[in-house]
Amino acid sequence: MVLEGGALRGLFTVGILDVLMENDVTFDGLIGVSAGAAFGCNMKSRQPGRAIRYNTDYAKDWRYCSFRSYLKTGDLFGGEFDYHYLPRHLDIFDEEAFDKNPMEMHVVCTDVTTGKAVYKQLDKCSYDCYEWIRASASMPIVSHIVKVEGYQLLDGGIADSIPLEYFQQIGYDRNVVILTQPAGYVKEKNRLLPLMRMQLRKYPAFIKAAADRHLMYNAQTAYVKEQESLGNALVIRPHEPIPIGHISHDPEEMWKVYRIGRAVGEEYLQKIIDFLAKP
Repeated sequence: MVLEGGALRGLFTVGILDVLMENDVTFDGLIGVSAGAAFGCNMKSRQPGRAIRYNTDYAKDWRYCSFRSYLKTGDLFGGEFDYHYLPRHLDIFDEEAFDKNPMEMHVVCTDVTTGKAVYKQLDKCSYDCYEWIRASASMPIVSHIVKVEGYQLLDGGIADSIPLEYFQQIGYDRNVVILTQPAGYVKEKNRLLPLMRMQLRKYPAFIKAAADRHLMYNAQTAYVKEQESLGNALVIRPHEPIPIGHISHDPEEMWKVYRIGRAVGEEYLQKIIDFLAKP
């Protein structure tokens, strides 16, 4: 399974994943980027309902996501609160289930020094495991660079937004791919590049990757479409643009996106089961 990011558009993905978990649909491996990693980890811990629950429960908590958090900690989405305190004290992440589930989970981050993708398999829960997930979802400008295991990392979507080709290269030749943009979407050049150039001027390779991201992304959507036509991928997309921004403090808006995902998940459930059953 390959999960695109997209910040709170990822609640669309959450709806689909919950339908799959509730119907005991399992996968050999999962790779997530940004929100795809932050929400997809609940697939490995087998916790349907958790991702929509904590997003809506803490939507208005300044520690979870706010400009107050950004001013106070340097992270719009609170790094310590979201990725360490919340999963271990408030909405408990089932670390034992995560560790025991044989499904491989991989995340994608971007190395700010090289501008290249870094891929990490997460086998066991630990402080560093949570930091890899945090790094994958750390959007430039509004997040600290995450330092883990000798790397300096930010949002995996900068270097590899839809890592289908990578997953195929390491042996996953048939994949369910969940995108958070509808068919025909074309990414434009990032309007925030001038701010990135100022804030991350010490990392020219990262700036170049960010400047070229739209080219990489559009090439990847073309590749996904090709693999879909060849029968190597079952691609699930929203039928129309998802009605939510990168940031929201409105639980009802979040529930709306989640329900759209659930409806699509139910629509595709038998197709997914049939696709996975192919020899």
